[in-house]
Amino acid sequence: MSEDTSKTRQNDNGDDATDVQLMRLVGEGDQQALRILVTKWQTPLINFFYRSLRSVQTAEDLTQTVFIRLYRNASTYEPRARFSSYIFHIARNILLNEHRRLRRKPAEPCDPTDFTTEISIDNQSERRCAEIEESFASALLQLSENQRTALLLHKQQELSYEEIANVMDATVSLVKAWIFRGRQKLREILKDL
Repeated sequence: MSEDTSKTRQNDNGDDATDVQLMRLVGEGDQQALRILVTKWQTPLINFFYRSLRSVQTAEDLTQTVFIRLYRNASTYEPRARFSSYIFHIARNILLNEHRRLRRKPAEPCDPTDFTTEISIDNQSERRCAEIEESFASALLQLSENQRTALLLHKQQELSYEEIANVMDATVSLVKAWIFRGRQKLREILKDL
């Protein structure tokens, strides 16, 4: 193992130990410890939800729901896996509930002419980047929920296959299959880009 990899793993373990200690303090009623956890995990959680739902407001709301559950469960928290696995397990369950809610209650139909958007992108390369990002976001939504979640946890949150399996209550081989199939489908959808 290289020296850089060893340092990274030590830092990860140190961060995890800090998060576990913070959770114990939250369980004892320490509000400052909760603020520290919120500050650390807020952006990764919002990004996770946003990539699946494409709504900043919903991503922020669901992130807040994660922290509410985290707070409620703090007194009974037992570290059985890395803290990142624990928090994204909560997030995934909330995301699944949101997908179910959206299927039961579809969005109200509206007239597309009600929305006017002015995009003032002068630079050709910026416009192309925006198009690619929009195409990628659209392609992500075409993946199955399991493929999308596994890919986002692996690439965006940098969780290992084992951690993703823990978050998703699946085997490592199934996680690898979801990621492989998700990548294949993304390549097919985005081949013209």
